[in-house]
Amino acid sequence: MTTSSPRIRRLRKSGRPAVRQAETSLEEVTRPIPVPVQCMLWGRAAGRCQFAGCNQSLWKSRVTQEQVNIAQKAHIYSFRSRGSRGNLGLAPDDLHNLANLMLVCHGCHRKIDQRWDGGRYSVRLLQQMKAAHEQRIERVTGISPEKTSHVLLYGANIGEHSSPLNYSETAPALFPVRYPASDRAIELSVHNSSFSDRDAAFWANEAADLYRKFDRHIRAPLAEGVIRHLSVFAIAPQPLLILLGTFLGDIVPSDVYQRHREPPTWEWPPESPTQAFELRRPPNLGGPPVLVLELSATVSVERIHRVLGSDASIWSITIPSPHNDVTKSRRQVSEFRALLRTVLDQIKAAHGQRTVLHVFPAMSVSLAVELGRVRMPKADTPWQIYDQVNALGGFVPALALPYGEERQ
Repeated sequence: MTTSSPRIRRLRKSGRPAVRQAETSLEEVTRPIPVPVQCMLWGRAAGRCQFAGCNQSLWKSRVTQEQVNIAQKAHIYSFRSRGSRGNLGLAPDDLHNLANLMLVCHGCHRKIDQRWDGGRYSVRLLQQMKAAHEQRIERVTGISPEKTSHVLLYGANIGEHSSPLNYSETAPALFPVRYPASDRAIELSVHNSSFSDRDAAFWANEAADLYRKFDRHIRAPLAEGVIRHLSVFAIAPQPLLILLGTFLGDIVPSDVYQRHREPPTWEWPPESPTQAFELRRPPNLGGPPVLVLELSATVSVERIHRVLGSDASIWSITIPSPHNDVTKSRRQVSEFRALLRTVLDQIKAAHGQRTVLHVFPAMSVSLAVELGRVRMPKADTPWQIYDQVNALGGFVPALALPYGEERQ
């Protein structure tokens, strides 16, 4: 689409009155946009403002949420020859062409039409905004319905720090593998808790609260078929993350996400080389079995001995260089699950199915949830999970998972 035809440009240079006739003929087009074009415009925009960065829903009030049509149809090339950005060289039939229209909110409409020449909102810029919005809508709505996922948020106090989780920060991490099934998250988090992990009642209270919320918000909708897949975002003390994982198990199809530190995001970074997991077996099997997860930090043998004695049989899953930003890919999470299942079977064979396994986690949040998901309550040994509480001088017993309990 050109800004003017050769004929109009020649007439303008000549200064003859015919140019005014050519411009006036465009204004003879009736103002109402044909209904079929309006329908196409709404469909291509998915009922949202096409101005870049706005994306406001145009079928409801932002304040009261009542259903109301607040959409406006903005012309890229102006409806009037002396309007914003003009229309010189545009054929009358093209004024209400779908390519010349944007669906916008009132504020954005006023913004792009403030100046007679459009100002910084040029024809080219508006065309780019329109194309980018429609391409995004096409990508998102083209995803199969089977790829929908409910966003699950779980946070609890870590020491004196609360868990900062919100839907707007986490939901974009699903795309393009999946997309949110709802515009709000399922919240299992504890807000404004007065307890911290140094308090004696912390673990029992948090576990009971998590159980109640999981039962109400996950188990019941799952049984009714409302939930078919979960995308899990969690920041909490590791014993509670493991407990959440045992609730989820492998019955609830789930993707567990990791909060990355550099750069700070929940989105998986491009695939890059990762450290291989290593299993270190104990030299003797005579003492109480211990499983140490040394992934985000090292755990010295002395720290275990202070809790369980020097005869503890320590099994360890680690990497060559443990650090707090180690989990970087879905593939790595899958490899961890596969190794862990093998290790749990070996521990059970070596120590017996009814012997308590003492679990000392130093790992990323995603792997802690996956540790719980891998556990098979009717087949694996009972677990005693510990947590590092600096205020109490080291590892302390946190949660016990008995043998043979039903998965919640």
